[in-house]
Amino acid sequence: MFSEYLIHHFVKNYTEIEEEKVRDSYGYLAGIIGIILNLVLFIVKFIIGLVTFSIAITADSFNNLSDSASSLITILGFKLSAKPADLEHPFGHGRLEYLSGLMVSFLVLLVGIEFIKTSFNRILSPVSVKFSILPFILILISILIKIWLSRFNKLIGDKIDSKALKASSFDALSDVITSSTTAVSFLLAKITSIPIDGYIGILISLFIIYSGYSLIKDTINPLLGEAPDKKLVKKLEDTVLSYEYITGVHDTVIHNYGPGRVMASIHAEVPYDISIMKIHEIIDKAEKEISILLKMQLIIHMDPINNSEYIIIEKKDIVKILKENFSYISSIHDFRIVGDGDIKNLIFDVVIKYDKNTKKTNEIIEQEIISEIKKHHPLYNIILTIDKDFTR
Repeated sequence: MFSEYLIHHFVKNYTEIEEEKVRDSYGYLAGIIGIILNLVLFIVKFIIGLVTFSIAITADSFNNLSDSASSLITILGFKLSAKPADLEHPFGHGRLEYLSGLMVSFLVLLVGIEFIKTSFNRILSPVSVKFSILPFILILISILIKIWLSRFNKLIGDKIDSKALKASSFDALSDVITSSTTAVSFLLAKITSIPIDGYIGILISLFIIYSGYSLIKDTINPLLGEAPDKKLVKKLEDTVLSYEYITGVHDTVIHNYGPGRVMASIHAEVPYDISIMKIHEIIDKAEKEISILLKMQLIIHMDPINNSEYIIIEKKDIVKILKENFSYISSIHDFRIVGDGDIKNLIFDVVIKYDKNTKKTNEIIEQEIISEIKKHHPLYNIILTIDKDFTR
């Protein structure tokens, strides 16, 4: 396979993808290949557009030129994101790769907008397109090249989990559609005198704009702070639970500072009566081992839990009340009962499932929950904390 041949010959230690230098080499290779192929396609299509007077082919050629610029931006993104952490950026510069993807997306959008104007002018002032078999064959070859380039970028994007390269793969695939439409437009010029070229140019431009919008949406999410991958969340929580004495986990938070730069925190529930030195040793061991295993910087907060029979019975009763009356409650944790005599403090946290249907404020939710529990346990003084699930 030609793609694997390029990887094996131009990426040193290509199997060690976890290494930052190897990952950057993958990005540079994809960027350089993209620049070369798209520049060649731009030159060929631009000449064909001039010779045949086709605005659709000319629009398609400048789309390829923007792809060359996109590949250059991708290379710069990998180069800048590899800069080490400094005083102003203690978590490194990894998110610059996302910014490079965002720049690529806006560039695609700009090309589409510009060629809508050009295509509209062609409709107002039509020019006859001159069909020729050689340019038509070259357009078909360019389609095959773009299909390969899309698969090549996806292969590398998947290998190194790069949003910028996955965006470039999607962009190349959209170019296959636009070039195919251009080829159809060019072929129709041979069999009809209807000035269809400008209309096809607008269709291509609209598709380019849609591609730019989709890419912007995909690349801006990690910059804004999207929810972490559910598989990573599950693996983290399951791995923490595999350690001795850890009976439950909650309040999982995962921050993404760029590919390979993840910071996470999690609360681990442990028996309250165990030696503090012993459980500290276990927590410390878990932090170090899981950080290496999942390639993240992990912080584990220890929550001592009293699992006496009385506490368990009371907790089951409270959970039953909450499940029966509040569908928006995901779970409860840090459940404890403090105090002597008839009136005690009932303390716990609830995790709320926020979605488009959850329009109540935290204050209203808290009042409703306290009011409902008071109906069943009037002597409890309820101290409630509302939590948000940051993994959904």
